[in-house]
Amino acid sequence: MKLEKKKEIVKNLHEKFARSKVVIVTDCKGLDVSTMNDLRRKLREFEVEYKVAKNSLLIRASEETDVELIKECFKGPSAVALSYDDPIAPAKVLIKFSNEHKKLEIKTGVMNGKVIDLNAIKAMSALPPREVLLGQFLSVANGVPAGFVRVLNAIPVKFLNLLQAVKGQKESA
Repeated sequence: MKLEKKKEIVKNLHEKFARSKVVIVTDCKGLDVSTMNDLRRKLREFEVEYKVAKNSLLIRASEETDVELIKECFKGPSAVALSYDDPIAPAKVLIKFSNEHKKLEIKTGVMNGKVIDLNAIKAMSALPPREVLLGQFLSVANGVPAGFVRVLNAIPVKFLNLLQAVKGQKESA
């Protein structure tokens, strides 16, 4: 490969590393082309890129990005899954795919400047989808004001009940 082509690959990867929310490193040794294409297609459904490159190029591209924290993991056949929007999507797809295809090994990852290990990636994959989490948050956030309104509404209702009781006592007396 010519030097110019390598520089272009490093530049593209560096830009992708810099803007990604999560990067997960995998070992794809032993996967055939059709299986790799299937994995790429599944990741693409969630707008996740899957790139295979030489380790030396990945190491150079990771300089001055969060991915630099895991550059020692670029050994052997390496591929990276990059997500720019949803940090949970690549974890879900990769964990499910690695359960189906034992040759895919998830090494490590980086998210928001922190290294995440396989256990953290598995934990991320167990989270419900983003829309469900937002719905749960909204129901919790909506519950507090609704309870407050019910408490405020109960005060005049109890006062009216007290007045009705007093009126009933005076009428019977």
